[in-house]
Amino acid sequence: MYYILFYKTVENYIERRAPFREEHLNLAQQAHQIGSLILGGALADPADGALLVFKGDSPKVAEDFVNRDPYVKNGLITEWHVRTWNVVVGNE
Repeated sequence: MYYILFYKTVENYIERRAPFREEHLNLAQQAHQIGSLILGGALADPADGALLVFKGDSPKVAEDFVNRDPYVKNGLITEWHVRTWNVVVGNE
């Protein structure tokens, strides 16, 4: 099953993320390497959010990421939620 993690970011997110970016990207790379994170990235124009697509048995796969994410821990994410995504094309 796929799960989309939606992040809503603080104002000036791009500038404010710099001190935490390396740790965040390392966490994302680790999740990608083990196969739980499929895609992820910030939204642009405006840069007011991000989407991360996870694959797993439950939404816990995305929630565990949130609990470890330095962006969340350091207040760069104002809101987040996870939604189940029923993929019908490209789900090989």
